This record gives sequence, structure tokens and C-alpha cells, in this order.
Amino acid sequence: MRSVYEAANLIDAHLVRQALEAEGIPAFVRGEALTGGIGELGVFGLVGVMVPDAAWPQAREVVAALQLGEQALADDEEFPGAQPA
Repeated sequence: MRSVYEAANLIDAHLVRQALEAEGIPAFVRGEALTGGIGELGVFGLVGVMVPDAAWPQAREVVAALQLGEQALADDEEFPGAQPA
């Protein structure tokens, strides 16, 4: 699994996940359970959208087409080998 989108919040992440799934790309919201720890954990980088490695190039195109902002697109090597919790 690779991170394709770093979300500002859960709603943002689920909207991107649904857009990816509408294109036939399986997606997983990473860090959803961590949002309850806000105040105890760092606020940034908790929630993201993960896709299988093979689907990453197509998923990146879908996320880019959503025009959500360049900073939200996850870098190719940001989480090398990351696995969902």
C-alpha cells in the first residue's frame, strides 16, 4: 500500500477514498482511529488515503484531477513500504 493523499480531516479523506473507489481503485483511509488522540498526538499527517502499489499511478491521476491542492498529494517516497495499521 502507498499513500496517495494526505488529508486535512476524515471527511476530506473519505471523499477522496470514494472518488478513487468510483474509478475502480481500492482505497483505505489510514489513521482514522488516531483522530481521537488529537491533543495527545501531533496534529499533522495523521489521516491519509492509501492504495495498492499497482494502482498508485492511476490513483495519483484521479487525486490530481480533483484539484484539491498540490500540497495534499502524497509524495512518491513519503511512506516507502507503509502498511495500514
